[in-house]
Amino acid sequence: MGNQKSQTFPTAALFGWYDKHGRDLPWRRRWPYLASAYHVWLSEIMLQQTVVATVIPYFLDFTRRWPTINDLASAPLDDVLAAWAGLGYYARARNLHKAAVMVATEWGGQFSGDHRHANAVADLRALPGVGPYTAGAIAAIAFGQQAVVVDGNIERLFSRYFAITTPLPAAKTEIAAAYAAILPVDRPSDWPQALMDFANAVCTPKQPLCDGCCFAESCQALARGLVDQLPVKPVKTPKPVRRAIAFVAVNDQGDIFLHRRPNQGLLGGMLAFPEIGLASKQADQNLDQTMAPFAADWVLLDEPVLHVFTHFALEMKICLASIEGTPQPIADDIKGHWAKPRPADLPSLMRKIWKAAAAMLLPPHASR
Repeated sequence: MGNQKSQTFPTAALFGWYDKHGRDLPWRRRWPYLASAYHVWLSEIMLQQTVVATVIPYFLDFTRRWPTINDLASAPLDDVLAAWAGLGYYARARNLHKAAVMVATEWGGQFSGDHRHANAVADLRALPGVGPYTAGAIAAIAFGQQAVVVDGNIERLFSRYFAITTPLPAAKTEIAAAYAAILPVDRPSDWPQALMDFANAVCTPKQPLCDGCCFAESCQALARGLVDQLPVKPVKTPKPVRRAIAFVAVNDQGDIFLHRRPNQGLLGGMLAFPEIGLASKQADQNLDQTMAPFAADWVLLDEPVLHVFTHFALEMKICLASIEGTPQPIADDIKGHWAKPRPADLPSLMRKIWKAAAAMLLPPHASR
């Protein structure tokens, strides 16, 4: 099977396409030059569940503030979390910082692996937040190694080209085997990037550009009329709905009350308004002003904020209060502080909550 695939896959055509149409991204270099392992790692962590256009400004900001992985390791975690705000999936940011500290303290500030180091992928897997895909991407793109690198774009391209009809995620093993069978010796760092860009631009999820595609003559899905049916995805189930309530307190100085969420769990380690119910899977909870963290004239806003997480949808009620001074909540598990609103430091859910609350406030408290 491997020889057959090697003979039929249009590697030269792919590289020809990439040389003309490949994206110029701030973390990329073209063969024979290799990208910085720090840049590849940082961009790949940011790109998880996030599109390139969103990641670019975050990547540029991170590398401006922390030019090396040692700089990132030395940064306070709170600063890293604040810089990450808006990218979501905050466990990635915590693992990013942990990995940077590990590289700085245990690896001498250098990522392990180069073209002489056969175990680079295994070593990289030891870093927090680095799975098989990210380790393979670093090994291939930064070290120039022949490593298996399969993202969602490549899954789609290979499912179609080889007519892999096994449903995902079971098909991942078959796709990885096909990838390994056709790995070229030449331009190992360009190979996965060329595949990703081609799939992103030509072999798109909907209405792929099969006419004029340089793979058309040997694409098995096209020959069999299966392009629109591949890859076979698992049946989607409706997301369960959770309901919660957030409490937004604004004092006479225009400060808002925030607390740092526990490191574990949703929005771990992030600044947030006190809330009840976010971690509960019960959708029929009785949520009202009586759950507020301290006494005040709380007003329940008419409309909840809607937010979608990976595994559930959220309806977040909002209670708003204008308070004199800087009271502290009675609850032991909420230790917060009063500060001027800085939406950029908040995760996206909390930004939505503040936007809705601020719209109900009269100047000078409103800060948007």
